[in-house]
Amino acid sequence: MSLASVSRMEAKLLLSTYERQPILFVRGRGVYLWDSRGQRYLDFLSGIGVNALGHNHPAIQTVIKRQAGRLIHVSNLFFHEYQAELARLLTKISGLDRVFFCNSGTEAWEGALKLARAFAQTNNKNGGKPTPKTRILAMENSFHERTFGALATTGQPKYRAPFVPLVPGVSFVKFNDLDDLQRKFDSSVCAVCIETIQGEGGIRPVNREFLELASRLTKQSGALLLLDEIQCGLGRTGRHFAYQHYNVPPDVVTVAKPLACGLPLGAILTTERVASCMHPGMHGTTFGGGPLACAVAIEFLRAERLLLKHVRELGEYFHVALETLDKKHKSIQEVRGVGLMQAVELDSPELAKAVAKQLLQEGIIINRTHETVLRFLPPYVIQKKHVDQVVKALDTALRKHAESTHENRKDDRKKEKKSASPPRKEVYAHA
Repeated sequence: MSLASVSRMEAKLLLSTYERQPILFVRGRGVYLWDSRGQRYLDFLSGIGVNALGHNHPAIQTVIKRQAGRLIHVSNLFFHEYQAELARLLTKISGLDRVFFCNSGTEAWEGALKLARAFAQTNNKNGGKPTPKTRILAMENSFHERTFGALATTGQPKYRAPFVPLVPGVSFVKFNDLDDLQRKFDSSVCAVCIETIQGEGGIRPVNREFLELASRLTKQSGALLLLDEIQCGLGRTGRHFAYQHYNVPPDVVTVAKPLACGLPLGAILTTERVASCMHPGMHGTTFGGGPLACAVAIEFLRAERLLLKHVRELGEYFHVALETLDKKHKSIQEVRGVGLMQAVELDSPELAKAVAKQLLQEGIIINRTHETVLRFLPPYVIQKKHVDQVVKALDTALRKHAESTHENRKDDRKKEKKSASPPRKEVYAHA
């Protein structure tokens, strides 16, 4: 089908929830995608962090083909051979004890919130009766996806406003503000929710002091520290988990995006102590943790382990190159990021939108988040030449915009000068 026909059908049949780019992708391999016209694109977004091994990775394709021919789905009322092995690998690299598998990041986060409330009811009792410990502290500027519980803890009004009232009992803390966290935390809090690196909020890492304070407060009061690593976890920062850069272990961590390389799979990881509050029937899923997705995830984790050093090295190379651009272009406000989760914040939404569009026209896929931020989430298998290509294209786009802006200002000054000049006297010849 052509792009035009697909576009017409979607406009007629789908909910209008996405502003799609006018491109119809038909195949991918490695770090590249090809559209229906045969144009090749360098993918520096990897499906918003999902295709961490790139497209059509041979080992992943082998597992999919083999397992699809054996068993795709069996309900969680029975065993299959991959959930336990995948859980073993995840607990080994995380330092946590128990795993629950689901379909997506937002479902993992919903489950984490339920864990926090259930743990509080089970473990905070006075004379055998539960004491009120239901408040949740979430972060301003955060994004925990789009179901009602996740949305209730998302600290960006533009996502929340159309759906209020949301799940009650959530208060928001200024991200990385120690005083605000200390002021809003009390004995009624059952959980503190933090993205170790805010993704949709503009690639903003948590400060070490802030994360340590959150850990200390929750431990002292019997609340839980919940870390959302759906975007920044599983190798994205050059460690298995971003919290491992801080040496601050969570009570609960959620992961999803790259776990099954494009197949739907999310996971909640937690401690034995927290897991003990959950019993059969309290939570569940139909599709989560199926044999096909779990088999693929096992293969992903084998590959991820071998790529961590590469991610750290390429991430540092990329970050330094972006900082070099920062020194050249006044329009760059800040460069942020860890590993292969990088961002360039520009001085206006219009510029960010124009630059992302310009790179797409040149065959480079990135995206704009938080209005002014260019987000880079490339596959872990990129090489220095790919970084160089992106940085060169970004440099050119910013320079062209600066030159265009300069010319426009010159024209405006000329117009102002002309309009400010006194009218020329006309000289008439008398007959």
